[in-house]
Amino acid sequence: MSVSNKKAPAERVFLIVLDSAGIGNAPDAAQYGDEGANTFLSISRSEKFNIPNLKKAGLGCIEGVEYLGGELGGAVCRLSERSRGKDTTTGHWEMMGVISDVPFPTYPDGFPNGIIEKFSAATGRGVLCNKPYSGTAVINDYGAEHLRTGALIVYTSADSVFQIAAHEDIVPPEKLYEYCRIARDILVGEHAVGRVIARPFEGEAGAFKRTARRHDFSLEPTGRTLLDAIKDAGLDSIAVGKISDIFAARGITESIPTVSNADGMARTEELLERDFHGLCFVNLVEFDMTYGHRNDVEGYAAAMSEFDRHLGRLLPRLREGDVLMITADHGCDPAFTQSTDHSRECVPWLILGKGVRKINLGTKHGFNHIAGAVATLLGVDFDADCADVTEDILES
Repeated sequence: MSVSNKKAPAERVFLIVLDSAGIGNAPDAAQYGDEGANTFLSISRSEKFNIPNLKKAGLGCIEGVEYLGGELGGAVCRLSERSRGKDTTTGHWEMMGVISDVPFPTYPDGFPNGIIEKFSAATGRGVLCNKPYSGTAVINDYGAEHLRTGALIVYTSADSVFQIAAHEDIVPPEKLYEYCRIARDILVGEHAVGRVIARPFEGEAGAFKRTARRHDFSLEPTGRTLLDAIKDAGLDSIAVGKISDIFAARGITESIPTVSNADGMARTEELLERDFHGLCFVNLVEFDMTYGHRNDVEGYAAAMSEFDRHLGRLLPRLREGDVLMITADHGCDPAFTQSTDHSRECVPWLILGKGVRKINLGTKHGFNHIAGAVATLLGVDFDADCADVTEDILES
């Protein structure tokens, strides 16, 4: 699908990604060992789950989420992923029109010796761990040795990530970022992982905790994204949270880092009061990082309820010409006992605004439908390789 600049129904589009808030039922989930995973269903069983605004928006009208009930408050759709993989980078790239036909490499047995040796030689530091590990457990298990030796804690997960943990008193964050850039330069070709992640922590043995100074170093997208097209058209492309990291800062006109979901929503509410023309692209990472990966059903449910309260404040403040979209990039079912990692799930797509029709679009294959709709709404020339749904969602 290609669109032109002739018609621009929206002045501003706000796209909020509830990181990992999948809705189950991915047709190929079994290929990923994720059959039966359903993030939203799991958290909906918690007494801390209370989402009246999402229900009013139409979340419970999406195929596979009817158990929530509610009403149709805008356009709704269930999306399945075209790309291979189930990680953050793949999901976000597809939302912006880049399909990944080959999954990023993963390392269930740790990284090859050759990679670790190159990294150690380039940084002048030893390496601890080098295996898949929980981010909180790895600093508890290796943090004391790291303090004693200065060796870097390198670990991975079921996702395509090279993560480096270091205590801020031993390796200041800026130095840790330098080490991540070194790793990014080494991890190319067949070892081109999706993200190199700095994981600074603080505290004493037995009470280590990660700080908010995490930073992701992603590959550049392998194709032209909608963000590139928006920026090239002279419009605003504002990234809130880790969006800029995911796209290696490409196509971004302004980046606003955040430290929590609440901070991300606060920054988004501030942007509602600003005059800009273009896309505000928001990632709320705590759902995934803090609750999904830690199998914390109650925490995830409470966090979703907190988001819903923010949504209740945000919706009445939308202007004429504003469109709000809410979606997710993959699943991370906190009740899925087979794994603490991402799950291959479909995701919700809610489209809200004063000029948006109340309609159920059913199920569509490809997160890139989001790119197609945003391009049309903003009047940006971009080939999203999908059917245009905007005629269906906009009131005539």
